[in-house]
Amino acid sequence: MGLLSTIFGILCGFLNSIFSLFAFGIGTSIGLVIGYYAFINALPTDVEDVKVCPLVEEDWETLQRLIPEIPLWVKNPDFDRVDWLNKFIENMWPYLDRAICATAKNIAKPIIDEQTPQYKIQSVEFETFTLGTIPPTFQGMKVYTTDDKELIMEPSIKWAGNPNIIIAVTAYGLKATIQVLDLQVFGIPRITLKPLVGIFPCFASIFVSLMNKPHVDFGLKLLGVDLMAIPGLYRFVQELIKDQVANMYLWPQALEVQIMDPEQALKRPLGILDVTVVKAVKLQRKDLLGKSDPYVKLNLREEKVAFKKTTVKRSNLNPEWNEEFSFVIKDPATQVLELRVYDWDQVGTHEEMGLNVVPLKDLTPDEPKVLTLVLLKTLNPNDPQNDKPRGQLVIELVYKPFKEDEMLDNIDDSGMMEKAPEGTPAGGGLLVIIVHEAQDLEGKYHTNPHVRLLFKGEERKTKRIKKNRDPRWDEEFQFRLEEPPTNDRLHVEVYSTSSRIGLLHSKESLGHVSINLVDVVHNRRVNEKYQLIDSRNGRVQIELQWRT
Repeated sequence: MGLLSTIFGILCGFLNSIFSLFAFGIGTSIGLVIGYYAFINALPTDVEDVKVCPLVEEDWETLQRLIPEIPLWVKNPDFDRVDWLNKFIENMWPYLDRAICATAKNIAKPIIDEQTPQYKIQSVEFETFTLGTIPPTFQGMKVYTTDDKELIMEPSIKWAGNPNIIIAVTAYGLKATIQVLDLQVFGIPRITLKPLVGIFPCFASIFVSLMNKPHVDFGLKLLGVDLMAIPGLYRFVQELIKDQVANMYLWPQALEVQIMDPEQALKRPLGILDVTVVKAVKLQRKDLLGKSDPYVKLNLREEKVAFKKTTVKRSNLNPEWNEEFSFVIKDPATQVLELRVYDWDQVGTHEEMGLNVVPLKDLTPDEPKVLTLVLLKTLNPNDPQNDKPRGQLVIELVYKPFKEDEMLDNIDDSGMMEKAPEGTPAGGGLLVIIVHEAQDLEGKYHTNPHVRLLFKGEERKTKRIKKNRDPRWDEEFQFRLEEPPTNDRLHVEVYSTSSRIGLLHSKESLGHVSINLVDVVHNRRVNEKYQLIDSRNGRVQIELQWRT
């Protein structure tokens, strides 16, 4: 009997605990729901119409309340009035909206991709991203003058916009949407443009810092429910955002946006290097059934410009070119001219026959210098492969520095145009096609792109780059023509090929474009990015030159 009483007591205690927890859960849920709706509906019903009253000097209380709303250029003489800037932004806002949203997506994407695996999130996507129709307002701007090559501005920004940002988050097979709306941002950022350079847009980087914690207010909806209306959550989220933003960008910390390479931007063109590729002697035989088909590639080492190339001399181990090229020189003390001799092959890659370099510091300004370079396998002086004879390359160099009154600030390698080589028909010329790069290529089965050029029945191809949606080739092709191609077109097609055996779709087109050549004949040079047909976002950059 005592055992039954004990069991009955334990059972009753267990049931009592279960019911207590159940009652607590129901009571808490009902309390939150009632509190939420009470908070939403607890708004005054006796709202009166707004009365406009004159402001008098004795009404100090009203003046104190209005001080935060008065523009800074009224309160602070250091801030200038910028109504013209507000008018400009108002007219440009539809276009700025699209540009800012696209940039924000590009910046956010790698950050999101890096963080999502830590939280077991499958994907985060922007379903809608617009800043709305209301532009920000600049209430004044302060500009600092310094002795350094920089420009410092502090604009006072107030923005009460109507953005609509919807983010879809997928985790554990479930999808939830988060909507950001009714955004308000008040702050005074410090914007520094530095270093100032003599190349457009005249500064290399933008640095953005916050001089104090910004005011940030916004609405946040999760599955249609306004989370900011929950008591206590609004102030918590607002303070959290302020602290996080301040930790990252509160002065002296800054967000850097690089516009161009500062080292390259600060280098002004100092002169021109004229190179004449004269000839090569005693080259190696590379073809099994013949001699070799040599040509020379020239470039300045560590410079991001397309290389220059001589014509191909068929079946010749002692070719003569006498072809002239020009390079813009920015730092003769460190720049190096590199020359490589290749054997041209119709099928497969072109085999390198040898190379050598010429440091520009070894040249005397305005003094022509003829050099006979021994072709090497590598630039390592201790490499035993360099002992094997590979031939010699004869070149003529002359470095012509600019005079002070001739110093050019806005010239680059792309602006230099060589003349057509000797033997070019008098009424014709040399059509030079440089395939620079492609962007946003998408293959359905693989993306191993190469470019195929078709012109007057001749076909030329770039090398294949594996698994790359944004490949860069910088390969040059030349066509010697009897007359200007004013009525001709160049067909450009980007292909992807796979070397996997047994793959059904081993070759597919990634897009194509047909270019009218009349513009390059009239303008001498055209360098543009062309939108590829039959491609979603693919573009290819082609540079065309017409040399006579």
